[in-house]
Amino acid sequence: MLIIEVKEGENIDRALKRYKRKFQNTGLIKELRKRREYAKPSVRRRNEILKAAFKEKMRIQAGE
Repeated sequence: MLIIEVKEGENIDRALKRYKRKFQNTGLIKELRKRREYAKPSVRRRNEILKAAFKEKMRIQAGE
């Protein structure tokens, strides 16, 4: 459970933003999406390779 203490005189929007950032950093949403369906290890590896190739392609294009 995440606990965010609202500081004296702190805007509630600011505290909510800190909460959202802290929640995102836990990786809970990412984990839930990953567990939604089972992916075989070979499929997972293939997706990681494709993702890495795409990132490399984008990095090279940005450098032009």
